[in-house]
Amino acid sequence: MLRLDQRATRGSDIAAPKASSLLEGGLGGGEVDRVYADIFDAVMDRRLLPGAKLTEAVLCEVFRCSRATVRAALAQLAHDKIVVLRPNRGAFVWRPSQAEMRDVFELRRDMECLLIDKLVALPDLAERLQPLRDMVGQERRAFECGDRISWLRLSNAFHVKLAQLAGNEALTELMHSLCSRTTLIIAYRDTPGASTCSYIEHEQILDRLAAADRAGAREAMSHHLRDCEERMLESSSGRFDPWAAFSVKPEEHS
Repeated sequence: MLRLDQRATRGSDIAAPKASSLLEGGLGGGEVDRVYADIFDAVMDRRLLPGAKLTEAVLCEVFRCSRATVRAALAQLAHDKIVVLRPNRGAFVWRPSQAEMRDVFELRRDMECLLIDKLVALPDLAERLQPLRDMVGQERRAFECGDRISWLRLSNAFHVKLAQLAGNEALTELMHSLCSRTTLIIAYRDTPGASTCSYIEHEQILDRLAAADRAGAREAMSHHLRDCEERMLESSSGRFDPWAAFSVKPEEHS
């Protein structure tokens, strides 16, 4: 019987929110939302890598749903730039070009600096940042104990949760989208094993925000993002079985 992989990550006491849970208001409870969320989270956790083909027939069996449900979920993922739909070829996890990579990081830097400008104007910012400090502590623990999925989730959630503090839902939605696309870029371009201790830079950003140091916070954020962008390397990810993300054996989708 085909089933989704429900195994817990190491360090089960680490609170690491799934990427699909971060949008304010969340997803609905319908079948399309369920399929969308599971594929989205597999991509964000890097269990499904850029370029992976998503075959409708196998997805229908995996999720025990209709082809119409799968097509609707894939259409929404394509709208959100997570999946690319190619005529007569099918659906693929988005694989960024060099130009797209530059564009996403440039917009990401601009939006993160705009966010900092909005945050430093808040009179009680230091208090509002405490939950994020707790999250960064969880991020450190996940990194140090080798819980890669929790670490990836927390590293991504840090930026979305930071955007939520500004109280602008449109900005939060945009940051969620940009963070998702950045995660895909890193999955495609980064050298395996080249991960850095992002929690250290996150702590530095929080320290400068708490001190209402606008220039310092902008500099720390820009350095954080530029350092990430500069690590992106031209590389070939090799052959990858996308259905491993859903615990499907090779013979079950041959």
